[in-house]
Amino acid sequence: MYRSHNCGKLRSAHINQEVTLSGWVQKVRDKGFMIWVDIRDRYGITQLIFDEERTPADVFEKAKELGREFVIQVTGKVIERVSKNPNLATGDIEILVTNLTILNTANTPPFTIEDETDGGEDLRMKYRYLDIRRNPVKNSLLFRHKVAMQVRNYLSQEGFIEVETPYLIKSTPEGARDFVVPSRMNEGQFYALPQSPQTFKQLLMVGGMDKYFQLVKCFRDEDLRADRQPEFTQIDCEMAFVEQEDILNIFEGLTRNLLKEIHGLEVDTFPRMTYAEAMKKYGNDKPDIRFGMEFGELNEVAQHKDFKVFNEADLVVGIAVTGAAAYTRKEIDKLIDWVKRPQIGALGMVYVKCNEDGTYKSSVDKFYDQEDLAKWAEATQAKPGDLICVLSGVAHKVRAQLSALRMEMATRLGLRKSNEFAPLWVVDFPLLEWDEETERYHAMHHPFTSPKPEDFELIETNPGEVRANAYDLVLNGNEIGGGSIRIHDKELQSRMFSLLGFTPEQAQAQFGFLMNAFQYGAPPHGGLAFGFDRLVAILGGQETIRDFIAFPKNNAGRDVMIDAPASIDNEQLDELHIKLNL
Repeated sequence: MYRSHNCGKLRSAHINQEVTLSGWVQKVRDKGFMIWVDIRDRYGITQLIFDEERTPADVFEKAKELGREFVIQVTGKVIERVSKNPNLATGDIEILVTNLTILNTANTPPFTIEDETDGGEDLRMKYRYLDIRRNPVKNSLLFRHKVAMQVRNYLSQEGFIEVETPYLIKSTPEGARDFVVPSRMNEGQFYALPQSPQTFKQLLMVGGMDKYFQLVKCFRDEDLRADRQPEFTQIDCEMAFVEQEDILNIFEGLTRNLLKEIHGLEVDTFPRMTYAEAMKKYGNDKPDIRFGMEFGELNEVAQHKDFKVFNEADLVVGIAVTGAAAYTRKEIDKLIDWVKRPQIGALGMVYVKCNEDGTYKSSVDKFYDQEDLAKWAEATQAKPGDLICVLSGVAHKVRAQLSALRMEMATRLGLRKSNEFAPLWVVDFPLLEWDEETERYHAMHHPFTSPKPEDFELIETNPGEVRANAYDLVLNGNEIGGGSIRIHDKELQSRMFSLLGFTPEQAQAQFGFLMNAFQYGAPPHGGLAFGFDRLVAILGGQETIRDFIAFPKNNAGRDVMIDAPASIDNEQLDELHIKLNL
C-alpha cells in the first residue's frame, strides 16, 4: 500500500494515528538536528518532521538526501503541529516520520513548482508535465472536469444521449482550413479531421436519435490567439422536431445550471438582441453587456458644420466613458495613440469632456458650440464627469474600432469583473455574406443553416437580405455557443448550395450523402455547439484557454514539449505516396 491517506486529508482528528503518505517533495528545511519536508500530491500538502532524537537514525540520514520533486513514501504518526499554519488545510498537524522510501529521485526542475513561479510561459510549455503540478494549472484542469461532468449530467437528464462521431472524414470547401490526413491504403486520397461533427449529427437526426450530444475534439488549421487552438473541444448538440425557441430554452437551462452549480449564481434573464441591433449599439456581434457605453450615432448632430473629417465620413459615432472627464491631456493623447495603432486602425479621435458644471470642452471647439456638444452628450447618454470619445470613417471599420476602444476602456475602468456573468442571445444573423474577392456569397454560419421562414421569398430576389434561423449565445463579450435550425428539405438545401456557388455536380460530390439521406424522411431539426474550452475559461474567470487545456499548442500551433509537428522519414512518405518539393 503506497498510501493510507492523501496529502490533503489529515486533520487534528487523526492525531496519534499511524499513516502512510506518498507524493513529491515540495520543500526541505534542514536545521541540522531537525528536518521539515513538505510532501505534495494532487490533494494538498502535509508537513513531515524528521527529528534526530525521535526518528530512527537511518531514516534521519536518508532524509538528508531529499531534494525538490523527489518522489517519496513515508510512514509515521500524526502529531499536533507546534507552529500551526492557518493557510494550509493540514496546517494543524504534521507527521513524525518513522520510515522513508525514496521511490524516485529527481533533477532540479527548470522552474519552481509554486503558485507564483519563476518560469516564463515558453519554458513552462516545454515542461508542461511539471507545470501541471502547480496549483493554478492543476486547479484549472480539475475545474474543467467539474464543468464537463455538470454538462454531461444536465444533458443526460434532459434526455440527450452521447454518440461518438468519426474523426477521419471528408474535406469540404466551406469554413476554415482542414487538417488533412493522407491515406496509405487509398493512394492520392486524404481524410480531413472534423472542424465539427455537423453533417454526422444531422444524420443522427435522420436516424431518429432525437437528442444527441458529444464532448468532441474538433480541428481547424487557422491562425491562433489566446482563445483559439488548432484542436479544441465542443459541447455539440442536435435535436429533432424543434423550433428555435425549444433550443434556446434547453441551453439557457444548461447555462443557468452551470452558473448555479459552479458559482452559486442565479441568472434570471437571458436578453435577446438581433444581429443588426448588436452591430448598431456595440459594433460587434458578441457584445459585453455587463456595462453601458452603448454607441451614439452622431451623423445628424455632427455633419452640419465645416469639420471636413466628419462631413466626409460614412459614420460618426461615439461612446461616453464614465468618469473619464478627469483625464489629463497627456492621458487622452495616449488614448488617441492607442486607437491609431495598426491593430485598431483609426486615423484619430475627437473627444469631449463633460464638465461637472454642465459645460463642455472638446478637441473641436473651433467647429462646434456648447449647444452642439450638448446634443452629442444626449446621443451618447453622457453625464457630467464623462468623456465622450468619437471616431469616424467607413461604417463597418469605425464600428469595429470603437468596439475595441469600448472594451479597452471597460478593462481600464475595472468594469469587466470576472465574477459577474451576463449572458445574451444574438439572433437573426444574415444568412449570407458577399465576398468581393470571389464575387459570390458565403454562408455566414454554414451551408446547412435554414433561412427564417418569413424570408423564404427573398432567396430568389434579394438573397443578401435573407436572415438566418440562427442564434449565438454570448457570455461576457465572448461567443460561447452558436447554432441554427437546419435545412431539412432537399430542394431548399440544393438552392442553398447553388447560392453558395456550387454546381449540382460539386454539391453531389461534397454532400451527396446528406442529400440522399434527406430523401428518406429527415425531420425538422436544429442544434447548437458550445466552445467548451472558452466556456470553461470564462466560468473560471479568465479569457485565455491554455491553462484549461492539459497540453496546449503555442501561438505557432506547435507543441514545444513533444516538438510537434515534425518531419517524418522517407519510408513513411513513400508508403503514403507523398513526394516533398523542398
